[in-house]
Amino acid sequence: MSGSQVQFFNGRLSLLDHCANIRNIKDCRLSLIHIPLDIYPHFVQVILKLALPISPVLEKSQLFEARNGFGFSSFSPADSPRGCREFVNISITPVECSIVCSVESAETLFRPIIATLDEDGRDKVVISEDEYVVIQVDGDDGNDAGQRVLDVTSPLALAGISIFFITTYFSDYILLPSKSSSKVTKALLQRGFVFEKHSEMFVTHRRSSSTPSVTETAPPLTPPPSTTVAALQEKTFVTLKDRNVTPKVNLQTRLVRCAARRAPGKAPSGISDDERLYLGVVKCLVNQPQYLSITLTDANPASLLIQEDKLPLFGADDVLLGDKEEILIPILLDLRDFPVDSTGIVCGVAGRLYGETCDGLFPGCEPVDMSYLSTARAGTVMVLEADIDRAMKALEI
Repeated sequence: MSGSQVQFFNGRLSLLDHCANIRNIKDCRLSLIHIPLDIYPHFVQVILKLALPISPVLEKSQLFEARNGFGFSSFSPADSPRGCREFVNISITPVECSIVCSVESAETLFRPIIATLDEDGRDKVVISEDEYVVIQVDGDDGNDAGQRVLDVTSPLALAGISIFFITTYFSDYILLPSKSSSKVTKALLQRGFVFEKHSEMFVTHRRSSSTPSVTETAPPLTPPPSTTVAALQEKTFVTLKDRNVTPKVNLQTRLVRCAARRAPGKAPSGISDDERLYLGVVKCLVNQPQYLSITLTDANPASLLIQEDKLPLFGADDVLLGDKEEILIPILLDLRDFPVDSTGIVCGVAGRLYGETCDGLFPGCEPVDMSYLSTARAGTVMVLEADIDRAMKALEI
């Protein structure tokens, strides 16, 4: 592992040290929740509680007046477990609403709502039995987003580790079962990744420039599902075909990746950027868009993936960072018939896109860049509008 350094941090900083340590860290215990779209309205209020910050300023603002104007009762800081929110993802796709939140939030916010549903509804909502942890992947290695997806997921897929991958404006995040933490450490260290302190919660990593790419053939860990990335890619698409999963795209669905500003200001009306941001979030969640993903951490401002036609809900353009002209088209993989612990799908899809959109089907072309959103029962690949034809051709099953 030439040129690599590894630092582990004790206590709540050590997400990837030992499973026992992780389980003792309350803030790092995450749940994954699947909510079918037909019963999503039952959960809107608790999702808002999870998404909206609690502060004396915002409690008195137009934001909360507007939120309550949608018919939701007010709540106090004691009602919402703010102290344990170090990572939250709220995602809506044509397949589901998917929530990543602390185990505490899952139990105190969502479990009581599930109990009020009829038997059929209770059976449809799933809170993961496994507890999860998250690691943060920063893009400081010179690779574009798509190559980064492939580089970091390859060693984990070859090691047979089930993961969820979320691309955001600031960083990528990998959600993995806490029981797999030591195995993840081994897999990434063997491929030359470096662990370092990044914030009070997350462990980040990057590949040493002197280490060969993880996409190259390397001795696999045991027990591996495949011995090479190419073999894994082939196995992934055979499995998708066997389960009748075909990539679906709607060219009318146009997405924009953006984020809240780090230094919020005041509009001429006196409403803060934070208020306008969260008022936009409220409007999006209440109106149940076709696509929406909100990622909240204590390390970065809110990161959003939203439909282009929902941008006006946030008011002035300066509320959100990001290139509003860079349109992403989502390609949906409906994975409801797959086990939640399936492995290799993110890596297999990324490998196919990279291989087939340059050296394969389109020789001499640059590979299609991509980002990815894993949810509880679906995977969404996002590519630039100009690349959608090549991407769909490469992903033919």
